[in-house]
Amino acid sequence: MRVNRATVDLGGYPDLVVVYLGMRVHRVRGMLRLLGVGPKLYSSHREGPEGLLSHEDVIWSLFPPHWGARQYWRDLDSLERWTRSAPHRDWWQQFLKDSGGTGFWHEAYFLRGGIDAVYDDMAPDIGLTRFAPVVPARGRMFSTRGRIQDAPPKVAPVVSETAYYPAESE
Repeated sequence: MRVNRATVDLGGYPDLVVVYLGMRVHRVRGMLRLLGVGPKLYSSHREGPEGLLSHEDVIWSLFPPHWGARQYWRDLDSLERWTRSAPHRDWWQQFLKDSGGTGFWHEAYFLRGGIDAVYDDMAPDIGLTRFAPVVPARGRMFSTRGRIQDAPPKVAPVVSETAYYPAESE
């Protein structure tokens, strides 16, 4: 019997963005952070944010604990708006102050072309870092829109680059 082969017509989704993301535990206290991501953040995709087409949970590994998701977004504008709203914004601000013994990463793939990636407190051994040079997320590399379109974000970032990297005292 032949295999039933099928494909998809993405003609109705010209600006589709596919996001893979993960949070990996590095230290014992990281289990508390991973498990404490919070029901609001973890379940926020179930509330159907505008532009989220699908969300799938993923377990990347059990040891070390490394959990994440694959998401399909209608477009970058929708994804940006959601990441700047609560509860995601609040979680992200907290994480950027202290990763809590974990690391976080995301890779985004754009139907119109381009790939975005960011790795926070991750050892350079996952995804694109396995073969591509790792560079600081500064200047145009600070935001997704900067990395993909060499343009400033349309929505203010959760934490501005100047607030995240304050000028060093002289």
